[in-house]
Formats: sequence, C-alpha cells, structure tokens
Amino acid sequence: MKALFLAFFCLLALASNAQQRTFKILNTITQEPIIGASLSHSNKIIALSNERGEFILNSIQATDDYQISSLGFQSLKMKGSDLKSVIHLEEASLDLATVVVTASRQAAVRTETPVAIHKISASLMQDTKAIQLTEIINKVPGVVMLNYNNEQHAMGIRQPFGTSPYFLYMEDGLPLRPLGVFNHNALIEANLQGLNSVEVIKGPASSLYGPEAVGGAINLISKMAPGIPTVSIGFQADEWGYLRTQFTAGGQFSKKWSLMTGGYIARQKNAWASNTDFDKSSINFRVDYQLSPHTKLWSSFAYNDYFSQTGGNIDSVGYYSRTYKSPANFTYRSSFSSRSRITLEHKGPNNSFSSLTAFYRDNSLGQNPAYSIAWTAPSTTASGQINSNSFTSLGIMGQHSRQFSWLDSKIIVGFLLDRSPNTYWAYKINLTATLRPDKKSVEKYDIAQVLPNVFLSNYQAIIWNKALYAQWDIHPLERLRISLGGRLDNMSFDYSNYMDQSTGNKSYAQFSPKIGMTYEANQHMGFYANYSKGFSPPALSAVFRARPAAQAIATGEKFYLSIDPAVFNNYEVGGWASLFQSKLFLDYSIYRLNGQNELLGIRQPDNSTDYQSAGKTLHEGIEYAISYRPDNQWNFRLGATNARHMFVDFVLSQKASDVLKNVNNKEMPQAPHFIANAEITYKPNWMKGARVALEWQRISSWYQNQVNTVSYADPGFGGLPGVSVLNLRFGYQWKAYQVFMNVMNLSNELYANSASRGNNANDKSTYTPAAPRTINLGLQVDVFQLFKSK
Repeated sequence: MKALFLAFFCLLALASNAQQRTFKILNTITQEPIIGASLSHSNKIIALSNERGEFILNSIQATDDYQISSLGFQSLKMKGSDLKSVIHLEEASLDLATVVVTASRQAAVRTETPVAIHKISASLMQDTKAIQLTEIINKVPGVVMLNYNNEQHAMGIRQPFGTSPYFLYMEDGLPLRPLGVFNHNALIEANLQGLNSVEVIKGPASSLYGPEAVGGAINLISKMAPGIPTVSIGFQADEWGYLRTQFTAGGQFSKKWSLMTGGYIARQKNAWASNTDFDKSSINFRVDYQLSPHTKLWSSFAYNDYFSQTGGNIDSVGYYSRTYKSPANFTYRSSFSSRSRITLEHKGPNNSFSSLTAFYRDNSLGQNPAYSIAWTAPSTTASGQINSNSFTSLGIMGQHSRQFSWLDSKIIVGFLLDRSPNTYWAYKINLTATLRPDKKSVEKYDIAQVLPNVFLSNYQAIIWNKALYAQWDIHPLERLRISLGGRLDNMSFDYSNYMDQSTGNKSYAQFSPKIGMTYEANQHMGFYANYSKGFSPPALSAVFRARPAAQAIATGEKFYLSIDPAVFNNYEVGGWASLFQSKLFLDYSIYRLNGQNELLGIRQPDNSTDYQSAGKTLHEGIEYAISYRPDNQWNFRLGATNARHMFVDFVLSQKASDVLKNVNNKEMPQAPHFIANAEITYKPNWMKGARVALEWQRISSWYQNQVNTVSYADPGFGGLPGVSVLNLRFGYQWKAYQVFMNVMNLSNELYANSASRGNNANDKSTYTPAAPRTINLGLQVDVFQLFKSK
C-alpha cells in the first residue's frame, strides 16, 4: 500500500512539473541572458527573468496577449501560442532607458545619472567589425582616440589629444593599471574580441574611481556566458599584410555553472609603412557559479602578449612624398599583461547589493621608443634609450549599496586597497645620423653603441593606493534626483632611486567631491547638472626623471619629486530629449574644466620631451549626439563637440635670453576646435541580414606647438582642413555565416593622426601618418549553429 501511495504522489509531481514551461530571454546580438526582464499579461507583470534569463511558468494561455520588456531593449508582444523556449530581444538604439553601469558602479538608467556618459552597444560593435578600439571609441561625442597603428594609440577626452595621463582605463570597473603607472598605450592590453560593450564617462569621475579619471574614464564591459551554447570563429585580413584569427565560445553548462571565453591572434608583416610589423595574442576567460538565487561567484582571467615595431614620427619629406619610411628601423614596443580577479556578489533585502573582489595584475612594458631619440641639427650623432616598466598588483575592492524608502534614496559605499611593486629602468644608446641633403632632417638612424650601464633612470617603488568612497542618491521630488558623492584617496610609495642612491617615501592625498542632479521634465525630456573635482598625481616615471642641468641648478633638485598633483574643477549642465515618437534622440552637455598644475610634455629642440607643470589651464566646450531612426531600415547618428583648450597661466621659460616667457591665453597644441563622427546605416528589408554604412570622421585644424605659430591644416575629404575621412562598411549575415568588408579612408586621403613641433623658430614638424585606403575583409562562422542546422 505504501508503495502505491508513493507512486501516486510521484505521478502528481510529474504532472505538475509537466505543466511548467521555461522560457529563456536572450540578447539578439550577444546571446547573453537578460536578467530582470518582465513578462506582462493584461498590463500586469506576472514574471521576472532570473539569473539565467528564464521565466518559469505553470501555464500559458495560447490565445492571450503577452508582452516581454526590459530596460534598454525593444519590447516584444506576441500570443501565448507564439512563445518559444528561446526568445530574443533587440537592443533599443534610441531609448532614454539605456542601462549603464559605469556612472554609479552598478546598473542604472542613463536618464538618472547626472554625468556625461555614452554607451557603445553590442549592436554597434557588431556592425562596426573593428580591427582596433580606435574605430569604436571615436564614435563617442567629444572623444579622439588617435590611431598610432598596430593598436597603439593616444587619447583626448575633454583634453587635447595626445599622451596626457588624465584618463582612466578600466575592465569591468577595475583599472587596468595601478595609480602611478599610467601609459597612454594601455588599451593594447585589452581584448576587443572579449568585449560586450564600452562605456565612456566624460569629465572627472574621481569621486567614484579615483585619480587619473579626470578628462574621462573608459570602462570595457566583458562578455558574459551566452544563454545557449555558442562557438564562433572568424578571420580578417587586409591588403597590407594584416591577418587575424578570432574566436568566442561559451554557454550555461548547468543551472549553476557558465563559461565564456574569447580571443584572437593578429599578425602584420610588410605593411604600408616601414618598421610596423606586429604580433599579438589575446584571450579572456570568465567563469560564473550561482551559489544561490541571490549569490553569485565569478572569476575572470585576461592574457595579452604583444610585440610591435614602432615606426614613430616621420619628417615632412617622408610624409608628403608618401614614402612612410621610418628613420629608425630598430625601435619596438613589447608588452605582456595578465589580470585575474574573483568576485562575490550578493543581492540582499531592501534592494541591497554587495560585492567583494580580490585581484592580481602582472604587467611588463619594454621598449626602444622612437619618441626618445634626441637629435639637434646639423649633428651626425644622436641618442636614444631602451627602457622597461613592470609591476605586479595584489588588491581587494568592495562595495555595498542599499535602497531606503525615505526620499526613495540609495547609498553606495566602497573601498579599494592596492599594493603594486614597480620597477623601472632606462639606459642610453648612442646613434649615428644620416642626414638629408639640406642637413635639417635625418634620413636614417643607426645604433652606434649600446650603454647598458649608463642609466637615464633606475628605481624601484612599492605603490600603495588606499581609497574610501560613498555616494548618496535621493529623490526629494517626483521628477528630481540629487546625487552626492565623494572619495578619499591616499597614494603613497616607498622608493629606492638608484641614480643618486636615495631612498624615501612620497604620498599624495586628496578628497574628490561630486554633486549632481537630474530633472525629468516629462517622459521625453530631461536635464542634468553637476560639479565634480578630479586630481591626478604624476606618474612615477615622471617623478624620477632627471631634470635638465639648468633646472637642477635653479631648483636645487635633480629629479621631479616636488611636482604637485594636478587638480581639476568641472562644472557641467546637459540634457536629453526623445522627439517625433522616439524617432529622434538628442543628448548634449556643456562643460567648463579648470585645471591647475596640469603636467605637460614640452617638445625640446633636440626632439626630446621635458616635463613642465602649467599653473592654470582651461578646457570648455559643448558635446552633442543626435540619432535619427525614421524606420527599421535607416539609422543616422552624429556625435560632435565644439571646444577650446587654453593656457591661462603657464610660464614656458625663465631664461632672460628667451623672448617668450609665457604662453598665457594661447591655445594648447593638438586641441582642435571641432570634432565629429557621423554615420548613416541602411539595413534593407528586402535583403534580410544585409547592411551598409558610410562613416565620416572629422577633426578640425590644430596648433602644433605651444606658441601657436604653426597649424596642421592640410585639406582632407571635401577640402576641409585638418582630418576629414570617409569609411565604408558592408556586411551580410546568412544563417551561420557573416561576411563583411570595411573600406577605411575611402577617398585615399593623405592625413596625419598627429602633427607636432617644438617652440623654436628652426624646429621642424613631425607627423604620425594615417593609413592609405585599406580594405579589410572578414568571415565569421557560428560553428554551433552550423552543426545544429545539419
């Protein structure tokens, strides 16, 4: 009898389970599960998707209407009979409810964040099929990411473009490098194939992320495991010897475990410019383990191995003749980096959320840099250097947030502790210089003597970065939100300077406040305003750089240990609007950034760089983005900025013999007044899976030096001075296959990504040439779908 009753109850349980149906909600582009999507029936939410992106329902009425919605995605309406086990939602390209994570270190609606933030979606990245991050980042209004070739780059966000140290590069909210070891090329240590999206904060973000987040912060959002098993491989190549093989793979392998991995191997040989071969191998792993419905443990690992020859800048003869022959065929840059982290996340009561992360970084950058070559006309000798900068990091980062009913407020508190031993050395090499007939420029350098015992810099330091931060968001009125935040940073280092056998300790401390507000006038329009403060101590490679003899005598210091941190005050207003039934979207910001003690690299007559701290600087402008989508076939976007960057108080020279003592009220070099990126995309209904896009990149002319005597104003496409370039992109997806072609620099313009010169009358301009017309072809195959269809 007991066995009969047991069998009866088992049948009842099976019958009950048989009535349950599971629906998985996924992102169309990334196949990632969409967490927190709502399923509505008769205007009532009947289910929310769980951590696996699933609805589990006891019953569905075939003839009833249902709606599936999620912030940042287009809603989907369908009959119960049409609901499938896997349902895809498309990203909303013109949606005020775009979700960002960088503005407050956790998911938030864009319209509730009082900062200028821009998200490059997975959909835009998918359509761009970029070879390197410059093609993605330059789509952000007000941002110039210079392409120095082979994924090398420089940056400009509310700053002149170049090698300024006032930007923070992050991966999932964790800086790629510790404070004090900035490198403008640090994004060569990133894996484009492992990215889901990119978020860019413009203006100081020091109140949450600390020093270096002054001009802006770039957060690389990694891919998570897809909701269905995915394996894809791809190939890219161009006519200049570039080859790349890439892959992604992942899936949810049980109710608790999921895995995602992606990477690529890139090679370039015998390109359009000499001395530009490079190799890169990059791979990312991420493993997630769902401990319970409210607690998750995830870990990631990133590995990058990079080597590139560096052609460097060329003179006007090589540039305008389009020979692109580097005068130094021995310069190179070699980078190795690995990053590991493990993060515990917990969702508690009162909408609280806690996370704790332990991380480890191992990084080394060695180079024989072209920019270090020092030569003065008409000498037949010159000098250079070989250097190495390496560090390891071990740290912990934590954050807790909680929602309160009083004023619908939320508090976020967090901390960071980072210990990073750092080693740097640079030694001298002597060169011979083969001059051009006019004796005013160099045709070729050769290494004459390597002097590994003649150090230009040599130190070790243990860097400590300790920080506490908090943010309080309140909702005093129905349409008004106020955000108050601040961060206290203490960066210190114990050092041994082997150049003068000195040891000691140096520290920098700063409190960085922020106050902001957002106001929604209605569901289609809103405004925001904020004040924020940013600061950045000098990089250690600048601190332990030997002063020129004249400066050392005048100041009594051989090194730059007395350099003060740069401090910036940012004042900003902006807004957004969705018009014409959400077909037109406008986003704008007006800012004024006042800088003090901004550290600048000044070109010297021998082409070397010396550090000087500007007393006061001014950066101000208006940034705006316009998107228009009249139907599901056409999409137009424009991102642009009008800005100026000025010296307010900058003593350029204290020498009595120099005519020009300061450059007050002059424009900063490499600071164009206008930057724009526009694109029109067509995805025809009559050919599903096809797309074509025409992109225009525009940078107006700029001064090449601090004294404003020479501009770069060469005509580009349409005769516009500065940079004016067209890019054309085609793509077609059929079942498991994607084929695409990108034509970069469509009209084959001669233009420079950078042009600069010294302040003396007899100094010569040097150029970083951009690539001629380049056709990149690619193929991507979804292997899992291919075998599934068979």
